[in-house]
Amino acid sequence: MTGTDKATEAFVAHRNLLFTVAYELLGSAADAEDVLQETWLRWVGVDLDTVLDQRAYLVRIASRQALQRLRTLGRRKESYVGPWLPEPLLTAPDVAEDVELADSVSMAMLLVLETLKPTERAVFVLREVFGLEYDEIAEAVDKKPDAVRQIAHRARSHVAARRPRGVVSADQTRDALAAFQRAVNTGDLQGLVDILAPDVVFLGDGGGVVQAVPRPVVGADKVARLLAMGITRLADASLEVTHINGQPALILRFGEEVDTVTVLHVDNGLIAGMYAVRNPAKLSHLAEEITLTRSSDT
Repeated sequence: MTGTDKATEAFVAHRNLLFTVAYELLGSAADAEDVLQETWLRWVGVDLDTVLDQRAYLVRIASRQALQRLRTLGRRKESYVGPWLPEPLLTAPDVAEDVELADSVSMAMLLVLETLKPTERAVFVLREVFGLEYDEIAEAVDKKPDAVRQIAHRARSHVAARRPRGVVSADQTRDALAAFQRAVNTGDLQGLVDILAPDVVFLGDGGGVVQAVPRPVVGADKVARLLAMGITRLADASLEVTHINGQPALILRFGEEVDTVTVLHVDNGLIAGMYAVRNPAKLSHLAEEITLTRSSDT
């Protein structure tokens, strides 16, 4: 086996891990794919005989590339039009059964991670989600291990104060989704109010390209009225139930074109968060994923 073959084998073996690391740091599947490309280009130039732990080495490369890109994206987000939401990531239904993984890629959690500084976010993700040792993280973020420990403590406290509450069972999630679908299908405004948490938050991301709510809508009555108005658009559309970011979601299509992806966050049997992504740039990668998934199923 040649050096390139060995490099390819190692990269493929850890590709899903590297993608998840990059996605959790960036909140963008398209940018995560770019990070994988950059990681590969650097990896093929490495003398593998000098690498003691290929997984750790690859994670270090990917983390550094993602961290650089994260700082650039942060500057772009300052001029973003309207609320910013992570790029939807198609996940298998069984991901929702893995509570820790589902939580780490959930829309709600990614929005919490957005409130961290870039290095804090990298340290938190590498330590709390992927369990890397402080020495490994220090190499990835170019900090001393003692500094990384302090950053990790600060990031944990920050996230703990803001992360979604509690753990929701799969049954609770399915029941809430079914009740929500019934209310939407029948246009029952009171039914919508009943399934929404009193302090439910609706966020819409159009990126200034397509119409979306310009600011968060808070409260069951307000969100139900917003949804009731949107139901009139469904006559010529198809609605598909799927899993996005480890949570139940609805994909709204007109013809074959994905128009909106709405991810639902369930808490205590009620819908506590709704995240509607409409920015076409954030839906293109998802549309490609769906097409590939359908092709592999046929």
